[in-house]
Amino acid sequence: MSYYRQIDGNKYDDELLKAAEEAVAGRGDGRISLEDAKSLLEKVMDGDSYTDIEKDTVAYIRDNFKWTDEADNWFRTEIRRWAATK
Repeated sequence: MSYYRQIDGNKYDDELLKAAEEAVAGRGDGRISLEDAKSLLEKVMDGDSYTDIEKDTVAYIRDNFKWTDEADNWFRTEIRRWAATK
């Protein structure tokens, strides 16, 4: 099993991508909800560091997946707050 996934020549965190894909697959309106955003943030925070690959993966998810406004605003605030401590 690989921890990473290559997309367009860039390396991303496979677990975070899978979590985002599962969040929008087959239920609801195809957007990442606040509950999904909380789950994603837990996965980012699990290693107690914010690696460049995690940063790139979060940016990719933010740019390539649809989010509810509530989830988007909450996630931006919380990831910024947490990353400032790393």
